[in-house]
Amino acid sequence: MSDRRSFRIRLLVAEQAARRGAGVGMVDVCTAAVASLPVGGAGVSAMSRTAASHPLCSTDDVSEQLEELQLTLGEGPCVDAFTHGSAVLTPDLRTDELQGCWPVFAEAALEAGALAVFALPLQIGAINPGVLDLYARAPGRLDAEDLADALAFADLATLVLLDARIDATGVPPKDAAALGRCEDLGGYRAEISQATGILTVQLGVGIDEAFVRLRAYAYAQGRRLTAVAADVVARRLRFSPGAEPVRTDEGA
Repeated sequence: MSDRRSFRIRLLVAEQAARRGAGVGMVDVCTAAVASLPVGGAGVSAMSRTAASHPLCSTDDVSEQLEELQLTLGEGPCVDAFTHGSAVLTPDLRTDELQGCWPVFAEAALEAGALAVFALPLQIGAINPGVLDLYARAPGRLDAEDLADALAFADLATLVLLDARIDATGVPPKDAAALGRCEDLGGYRAEISQATGILTVQLGVGIDEAFVRLRAYAYAQGRRLTAVAADVVARRLRFSPGAEPVRTDEGA
């Protein structure tokens, strides 16, 4: 994915947040995606293999129904995208193949008003915390440019879901400070992924549990996930099995 495309998507989402007068949230990612892509609505669900999954955001009644249907039924493109870690693009839910693959969901989605659904997993390395769903009221495919933009929106949705929040101020893009904030987002994924990898070694656990521990610590301390990840990578914070994480001066 080009840096130029990623930067453009970040600015579109920041503009949505500026209109609300707030920091960037999942609703801004979904709203910007609908405004930019040939789709009728968007929704995001937080998903996990070890805890209950739940819808986080939807732009309209149809997308809300689609999120709830898939998590309730345990079938659909959202579920498959999460399970396999790859995009599931369904340009026409009326095909016999999809009717057989998702017999209950396909019929319910059609009844709700969706004829095409595109599910994109939210991923940072081995971490997959959810799925971005886009739907269209008419059958059709996303062309190469639209799909690339959709993947960029999913990339940004991942950052928002992992509490790597954007400080969107509404300052025009020509402002150097605003440009810098947008560019800084690109480093979040690598640092969170690196910190999670370090914790797998320190704690002797798998990648999923390591990420849960990282996020739990950030929540308990009232800190941003990215700040905690930076401390782990810089060796200022060390986790140990059966003990509380401890601050060190190693990275100072």
